[in-house]
Amino acid sequence: MLSIIEQIKQGKLWDFHGGIHPAENKALSSKQPIKAAGIPHELVLPLKQHIGSRGDIIVNIGDHVLKGQPLTQGDIAMCVPIHAPSSGTITAIEQRTTAHPSGLTDLCIVIATDNQDTWCQTKQYPDYQDRDPAELIEAIRLAGIAGLGGAGFPTARKLQGGLGNVDILIINAAECEPYITADDRIMQDYADEVIEGVRILRHIIAPKLTLIGIEDNKPEAIKALEACVSEDDNIIIRVIPTKYPSGSSKQLVKLLTGREVPSQARSTSIGVIMQNIGTAFAIKRAIVNGEPLIERVVTLTGEAFKQRGNVFALLGTPIAYLLEKFGYQADKKYPRVIIGGSLMGFTLPHANVPITKITNCILTPKRKELPLHTYEMACIRCSACADVCPSSLLPQQLQWYAKDKDYDKCEEYNLSDCIECGACAYVCPSEIPLVQYYRQAKAEIWERKQDEMSAERARQRFEAKQQRMERDKADRENRFAKAATDRRQNMAASGGDDAVAAAIARVKAKQAAAATTPTIKPAVAAAIAKAKAKQAASTSEANAEPDNSEMAALRKQRKLQAREQKAAKHAELMQQQQADTDQPSAQNTDKKDAVAAAVARAKARKAAQQAPTAIDAEPVAAEPVTKVNTDAAVDPKKAAVAAAVARAKARKAAQQAQVSIETQAPVNEPVTEVNTDAAVDPKKAAVAAAVARAKARKAAQQAQVSIETQAPVNDATTNAAPAAEVKTDVTIDPKKAAVAAAVARAKARKAAQQAPTAIDAEPVAAEPVTKVNTDAAVDPKKAAVAAAVARAKARKAAQQAQVSIETQAPVNDATTDAAPAAEVNTDVVIDPKKAAVAAAVARAKARKAAQQANKAQSNIEEE
Repeated sequence: MLSIIEQIKQGKLWDFHGGIHPAENKALSSKQPIKAAGIPHELVLPLKQHIGSRGDIIVNIGDHVLKGQPLTQGDIAMCVPIHAPSSGTITAIEQRTTAHPSGLTDLCIVIATDNQDTWCQTKQYPDYQDRDPAELIEAIRLAGIAGLGGAGFPTARKLQGGLGNVDILIINAAECEPYITADDRIMQDYADEVIEGVRILRHIIAPKLTLIGIEDNKPEAIKALEACVSEDDNIIIRVIPTKYPSGSSKQLVKLLTGREVPSQARSTSIGVIMQNIGTAFAIKRAIVNGEPLIERVVTLTGEAFKQRGNVFALLGTPIAYLLEKFGYQADKKYPRVIIGGSLMGFTLPHANVPITKITNCILTPKRKELPLHTYEMACIRCSACADVCPSSLLPQQLQWYAKDKDYDKCEEYNLSDCIECGACAYVCPSEIPLVQYYRQAKAEIWERKQDEMSAERARQRFEAKQQRMERDKADRENRFAKAATDRRQNMAASGGDDAVAAAIARVKAKQAAAATTPTIKPAVAAAIAKAKAKQAASTSEANAEPDNSEMAALRKQRKLQAREQKAAKHAELMQQQQADTDQPSAQNTDKKDAVAAAVARAKARKAAQQAPTAIDAEPVAAEPVTKVNTDAAVDPKKAAVAAAVARAKARKAAQQAQVSIETQAPVNEPVTEVNTDAAVDPKKAAVAAAVARAKARKAAQQAQVSIETQAPVNDATTNAAPAAEVKTDVTIDPKKAAVAAAVARAKARKAAQQAPTAIDAEPVAAEPVTKVNTDAAVDPKKAAVAAAVARAKARKAAQQAQVSIETQAPVNDATTDAAPAAEVNTDVVIDPKKAAVAAAVARAKARKAAQQANKAQSNIEEE
């Protein structure tokens, strides 16, 4: 049985599945030789023009570069550099639209050419037969050569992978896609350079057999190649039938060798390596002439071009420049520019897109030449796409899964084997753009794989880091253990103790003690101690034996107060009767009345004007101060009894005063003395004060209304009740002071209700002035607080008096005798809380006295 190589030499050919025979339309551009496209004023060079990674930029904006000078560099096989196609200045490094079906932007280097086209120094290898293949492969990589057939795979990487693994070298000269004639013209015009490039490839790979596969629709190219090949070259030019896509890598391998490339594998896996005819031409220029890949042959075809043909276009040349230079006349109803052929090409978003290493054709068809399908119809399950698929796939199922975004099924149906030839879409009667669905699905699958690869690399790095940290930790522990062992041995040898171990033990003991015994701050401990002391004191007071001596004294005091009240009521009745007898005589004469009213009004105005002065002059004299007996500790039971007695006495006095007011003139009532040694809760005292203030406001409003609606009356002389004197010879306890203040507030309210006072021109004089013994030490802050309280009280009383004078009729002034001030022994230190309580009591008392005076005056006028 003959081997594959012997069968090939005998001229055997094979066939592949599917394929189509579209209109070729190659005659439009294959008749003219290749021309130079010229140097545009601007070149736009994308950093990535091949499969693989981009290189690192080694130039800056503003640099002047020469023709052939590298602009990027990379040290890996899948990275090929780009070079300056012409001399000029770098004006920008920015994002520009690139020649890609997505129409997205990529980082580009922009060069403003100087039209000098000055070359840089290059390295040539004319004696390549004497060079090592590895050296030539590196020279090919540095020249920036990638596959020019359309895939853009780095040539150096492909050659490096085929060293010692392949026995057949195939040069792809089929150029099967319609409209494209770039390879055809290269073979016709530069056949000798093409064959020289094939010889360089043979020297690098050293295959057993070299084949040039070319379709039978290129007779001139076949003749040109045959004329340049000698018998010593061991190169076979094999003519194959015209069939699309015979120029695809896997299909051409099947045609020429009968070998089938496995799924998701390369031809090198079956001992075959393939290079494009244009790539062989570029290799010759790079090795022999020292020219990097800075230009390529581009086919300009389509009926919209006036000048059709093939041109040498510098990489980075804007397509708009070529369209303008070669007479492009756009169809107004059908403006369309395609990169590539009619089957595998894609439409550009705009014409400012540069030529790259994989751009082999610019097609500008008119409407009748290449109709545009504007809508997609439903699939009719005709299976025509599956019949023509050269990769033996199921395009219908792939389209369904791609449209449904079921990418796992797409991979299961070998979507990666699709070469995007467009044969399926060409024969589809429903005009479904199948290739577009496949491209989108491939892009999505590629992105997902990249994410998975990134995640896997991150996981591996994390695991490596964890292992490294564990190793470091184990090393540290081993070092510490070894150091501790050595230290103990040294200490044992020297007869001493291990100081480090003892210190560690002490620290651990302290930590254990701190964990078992919670730490208490000094301030918290002090507060707890105070609370416990107060609780113990309260318990001892509650357990004390009751003392009945206070109750006996209270009974005596109550009897004495009752007698004083009776005497005061009698005096008030006598005064009222005297006033009633004097009033008729005062009304006998109208003139006397008018004179008396005028005098009273004048006197009232003058008194009102003088009242503020008097208030400001002696603000403290507005309220009597009561002595408090604080000799002994207060018993809660005694305090409760005293409070109950005081409340009962106050209610009885109020009832008697109400009867006296309704039937007689107002009388004065002495101030009641109450034992205030009982403890009062601060919260209860605050509640009582709030209730008192609310009642005072309501009573003031009622008194104001009553004064405005009543007739004028004559004032009666009112004598303030004398204040009772209480013994305060001992140190005052805070609790006792609070009790005294509460009792004082209650006494002031009841006294105001029982004994209304006349509104006078000098309201402050209605309250007795209290003498204060200042032999004890007084805090300046306390004195300031007391003074402020007194001033506020005086102003309030003056305002009430002013309102009463302005709203009433003229009255006769009666001389008002101020109650004598009660002497208070203040030989003890005054507490700030006591001063605040006393001030609050004074304010409440002043408000109540004024309100009750207004109300009593109204009642008198009604009588």
